[in-house]
Amino acid sequence: MMLRSVHLSYGFGVSPLLRCNPRFCSLASLPTIASLSQSSISASPWRSPLCVPCPPSHAVFRAFWMSSGGPDTRPDVVAATGPAAAPSMFQKPKICFCHSCGNPTKHVIPDGEEKIRAVCMVCGKIHYENPKMVVGCLVEHNDKVLLCKRKIEPSYGLWTLPAGFLEIGESAADGAARETLEEACAEVEIISPFAQLDIPLIGQSYIIFRARLKTPHFSPGPESLECALFALDDIPFDSLAFSSIIVTLRMYIEDINSGNLNFHYCTINKRPGASPSDPRGFNVDYHLRS
Repeated sequence: MMLRSVHLSYGFGVSPLLRCNPRFCSLASLPTIASLSQSSISASPWRSPLCVPCPPSHAVFRAFWMSSGGPDTRPDVVAATGPAAAPSMFQKPKICFCHSCGNPTKHVIPDGEEKIRAVCMVCGKIHYENPKMVVGCLVEHNDKVLLCKRKIEPSYGLWTLPAGFLEIGESAADGAARETLEEACAEVEIISPFAQLDIPLIGQSYIIFRARLKTPHFSPGPESLECALFALDDIPFDSLAFSSIIVTLRMYIEDINSGNLNFHYCTINKRPGASPSDPRGFNVDYHLRS
């Protein structure tokens, strides 16, 4: 096993998420929640806490368009409506109502914590948001790989590996095989994990497995326009849907050319500064190759 830390740039661009302007309001029902000012953080429970409005003003903020989709966006890309700005150390939660009692939440830093959380104004429940796990298959067949052309937003009409969000109650390998069956109507046998790719900015972590077709049959599922096997030299890198897929396939081609298939762990860092019309900028930190 070899440890490396390499910083690569793929020469694309993306604009960062703009923060909405905070406003101050009271929260008398939650006296144990720490208060904030724009210039400092205080543990005093008696001053008004910093509340991040929900929903934000559309004049200064465009929300994440995750798997639910949005025009000209991708699940692992954040778009902005104005000039580039440095991301805030306190990311705004997206939970506006309590999952337990249904009452509104306030977005504040609870006492003893360091991050903004969604806290119910009535029952006081703190709602934590955790990263999403995405699983998929790199299906090998006769020295080719199976790709699906997306029939849904985001990234309609672009190619991707069959992949999607892991469901409760299934293992990562089971979820990857299920997604391949759903998107490509292909039954596969999992060979081994190939890559884990973390995308901290959007709270997603990918696990991609190498797999083989159990039978040489596949066809488009409900979320795919078409499915096809591509020789490595014919992979349409200019028409791939997500940075995670670009990085996975580049690592796979490198391994095939070297004659040594490895397990890879890396972090994909979205790179600010480019136009939202070219939202594919990222850097890759390769942490581990075995």
